[in-house]
Amino acid sequence: MSIFHRLAPFIQDYIYRNRWEELREIQVKAAEAVFDTDENLLLSSGTASGKTEAAFLPVLTHLWENPSKSVGVLYLSPLKALINDQFERLEGLLEEAEIPVTKWHGDASQAAKKRLMKHPSGVIQTTPESLESMLMHNSSGAYRLFCDLRFVIIDEVHYFMDNDRGTQLLSLLERLSRLIGFHPRRIGLSATLGDCTNAEKWLCMGTGRGCVTPIVREKGRSLRLSVRFFPIKQKIPNSDSKVLLENYYNYLYESTTGRRCILFANSKGEVEENIAHLRRISEEKKGGDCYLVHHANISPALREFAEQRMKSSELPVCTGATVTLELGIDLGHLERIVQTGCPLTVSGLVQRLGRTGRRGGTAEMRFAFRWDMSLPPQEFYKEINWDFVMCIAMILLYTRERWIEPMHLPKLPYSLLYHQTMSYMASCGSVQPRELAKYILTLSPFSHVSKDDYLKLLRHMIENGQLERGEDGALLIGSKGEAAVSNYEFLAVFSVPDEYSVRCNAEEIGTVQSPFPEGAQFALAGQAWEVTELDKKERRIYVKHIPGISANMWQDTGNEYVHTKVMKQIRDVLRSDEEYAFLDETAKTRLSEIRKACRNGGISAIGSVVPITETLYAVFPFIGTRATAALVFALRERGFDAQVWLSRYIPVCIEVRTDMGIEELHATLEEIARHGADKYGFTIPDNCEISGKYNDFIPRELLRKQYVEDYLDTEDMRENMERDEQHLIDR
Repeated sequence: MSIFHRLAPFIQDYIYRNRWEELREIQVKAAEAVFDTDENLLLSSGTASGKTEAAFLPVLTHLWENPSKSVGVLYLSPLKALINDQFERLEGLLEEAEIPVTKWHGDASQAAKKRLMKHPSGVIQTTPESLESMLMHNSSGAYRLFCDLRFVIIDEVHYFMDNDRGTQLLSLLERLSRLIGFHPRRIGLSATLGDCTNAEKWLCMGTGRGCVTPIVREKGRSLRLSVRFFPIKQKIPNSDSKVLLENYYNYLYESTTGRRCILFANSKGEVEENIAHLRRISEEKKGGDCYLVHHANISPALREFAEQRMKSSELPVCTGATVTLELGIDLGHLERIVQTGCPLTVSGLVQRLGRTGRRGGTAEMRFAFRWDMSLPPQEFYKEINWDFVMCIAMILLYTRERWIEPMHLPKLPYSLLYHQTMSYMASCGSVQPRELAKYILTLSPFSHVSKDDYLKLLRHMIENGQLERGEDGALLIGSKGEAAVSNYEFLAVFSVPDEYSVRCNAEEIGTVQSPFPEGAQFALAGQAWEVTELDKKERRIYVKHIPGISANMWQDTGNEYVHTKVMKQIRDVLRSDEEYAFLDETAKTRLSEIRKACRNGGISAIGSVVPITETLYAVFPFIGTRATAALVFALRERGFDAQVWLSRYIPVCIEVRTDMGIEELHATLEEIARHGADKYGFTIPDNCEISGKYNDFIPRELLRKQYVEDYLDTEDMRENMERDEQHLIDR
């Protein structure tokens, strides 16, 4: 029997109504895995390839044939907007099946939640934070909701991996499994996975199941990529510098006007600046206002308005956005993606590129760079715009190798260990220390944490009032711990800065981090505002709209790690004479200038050590963030004063100050390349730690241990330095 005929009748009717000519390969293979195996399932294929339907069609068939006594499908998403988008798609699919679908997040209907609690069934769509709240505050209700749960579908699985939010999600799923007494099958969806090995491992953690990852022959799609470079002179405020900067914004306008597109930038401040200038140009040219803004500080109502207009409007519309529109929200047919600067990762580039060229069309993405050529003279490597070179490297890695960064699985997530300990304590009241350790340390994300280290954490939490001992020796949440877990923000494991709500009359525009005084002007939602009243007690800023362009800066948080393969590709771009067809003439000229500067500076050779002064040297190993950090400590252990020099977050080189001379430095680097280094013997300063929302509750000793284990990669350092050293010998 064909897969189509194995699907539920209401799904077959849905396929007929929507005039599908056939099921896609990924949908057929996913259905085979769901129907014919008991394994977990990982679906990795491009945007708009039918992954969501591939997961839901067989899963809903399973529910229709064998109705669940509770919620049957738990769908988890990183974004409320993605939940809302998928809710609309599922409603249409389930309208005749009598299988309810319920949104469960902070903005969702309370009436719908109450109905579901009375009669648990169907599909629930939620976020990790909402699931955390259920398990913390109403474990008996969570049992009623999920006692016969069949499937857990995790959307945008790559987004959860390699960060605390993903570790939280894994912990919650295991806690839920223990509550209901079995492990539901998991299905992960992603458009940007390179090597799926770590993703399979992550998805299956704690389930005892294997994983099926169908290999799908994706049709090759044509790409149209272009990179333009704009030299400007910001430090010389004259008419010439204004013309150069205006050329940049005119290019953005020309690239977006009359089209349905997204203009991506890497910071909220840059998004606001871009859209404000495009609105100004459009007003001057009488082109109409088709520009919107979408980022985390825009109010939910305005973000939803932007999403709906992008999805439903047949007229041209351009939305300036950060990562908030990078994920799989259905925005309809987009003609072009424009990016100012370089995406943070190859994965991010692929996600953004995947927003266009859907269903066999040409995927088009334009990159625009500007660089201030009027900066004062300094060391040659500090005059290079490394973002520009890295963008070229990323384009080459994806277009020629289809390479995407593999996911890094942390071993010692201590901030999450504190959080899950407090969450579990809140759910059960009091626990004997031995039982607590047995429960928490057997959760898969904490499998590398020793009992001794957990005991150190618990003692520290008792000393600081997070926990306290009862008369029977059991642990209870302490007075300071009560304040932490009763705060709504405890549910999220990512930090949210204190912000002020911005309101114009009764409408909320968004939030800002600074309490701007009365009369101050700033930008938000692509427009300029003037403060009419500041209410510090209520944390509100009342504003009126004003013409013109204003600025606003946000403290954008987050760690970005550059992979060694990206750094090696940057090196190869610098050493090559190849011209790339996707560069315009100004970009080709700039790349030629950069290559010449590198050759003259002496960093085109492998293992380059460049003298800057008699006692200052720049070492260019071209290895990733974690490997570079390890090399810095290896040099320090051998008596060198070494610091990483970063361009934004790119580990360009290591600046070494020494009186030993270049020969001694070369000899030391060769010795490290051959023999490696023992990172567990490094002397780690107290200020070195991996950022975590709850680090203040973790002993410094454990934070240093986490830094060594999960941040310093001596294996990658040695492997890639050794490879370069051998290449140098062979030459």
